[in-house]
Amino acid sequence: MKTIIIFDHPYTATASENIPHHRSFLAALLKSTITQLKEQNNEVDLIDLHADNFDPVMSADDLTNWRRGKSMNAQVSDYQARLLSADRIIFMFPIWWEVMPAMTKGFIDKVYAKSILYQADSMKTKLTKQPKIEVITTMSTPKFVYKFLIGSPLTRMLFRGTFIKTRLWNFKWKNFSGIEKKSLAKREKILRDFRL
Repeated sequence: MKTIIIFDHPYTATASENIPHHRSFLAALLKSTITQLKEQNNEVDLIDLHADNFDPVMSADDLTNWRRGKSMNAQVSDYQARLLSADRIIFMFPIWWEVMPAMTKGFIDKVYAKSILYQADSMKTKLTKQPKIEVITTMSTPKFVYKFLIGSPLTRMLFRGTFIKTRLWNFKWKNFSGIEKKSLAKREKILRDFRL
C-alpha cells in the first residue's frame, strides 16, 4: 500500500525535535505517522512543500496551462504522477485563520488540476485507486468554537468543496487544538497516544 503525505510547515519535516524556535508539534506528529505507516508495511512518499520550495502562487501562465489541462511545470507533474499511484493521501498542516496555509491551498489549486487529476466535464476524479484521504491538523482555536461558532470552514472547503465534489468519499480529519498551551508532559502523552 502506498501512502503519500503532503506536509506543510515552514520549519519542514526536520522540526520534530524539541529545539526552541525551530520545533513543530505537527512535525512530531509526522514522525509518528511515518513510523506507524512503516510498521504497517506501507510505502511512504513524503512531499515536504517548504523543503521542496513549492510555489503556491497561480501565475497567469499557470492558469493558462490549468485551463488547457496542461501541467504547469516539472515539479507539479511529478506531484501529479505520485498522487495517481496513491492508495492513501495524508495532508498535514497547521490551521491559520481557520483554514489551511497558502502552500496547501496552492498545492490543491495547482496539483489537483482538471483534465489531469479530475475530469473537466464531470468533475470525477482520475485517482482510480479511490485513495483514502486523511487530514491531520493543529490549531489554536478550541474545537467547540471552531465547529459551532466558526462553522468548521476546513470541512466545507476540503471535504465538501474538493473531495466529495470529485467523488472521493473516504475522508477522515484528526485535529489537535491548543497544543501550544499544553505542558510538555501533556504534549508527549498526546504523541505517545496518537494513532492513525
